[in-house]
Amino acid sequence: MIRIIILTVVGYLLYRAVKSWMLPNSSFKRSVSRQNTREVDDVMIKDPFCESYFPKRNGVHLNFDGKDLYFCSSKCRDDFAADHSTEKEK
Repeated sequence: MIRIIILTVVGYLLYRAVKSWMLPNSSFKRSVSRQNTREVDDVMIKDPFCESYFPKRNGVHLNFDGKDLYFCSSKCRDDFAADHSTEKEK
């Protein structure tokens, strides 16, 4: 029984040695990501109307009183504009 276990361990070690010699660029040696990990893909911002967070690149833009505002959807943008237009009329 001990002989079988020893032969199995030796066989496995030989297999690993031959595999690393034959395939030096095997997948287990690669890094998880090829991108620079310090690079930020996008910024999360808060919708000023519904207060949900979303990526800035997916936002709907509105220039309101000289400020650039971004909304999660065109509905939130339109509702914000409607609420603030009624406030200006008062």
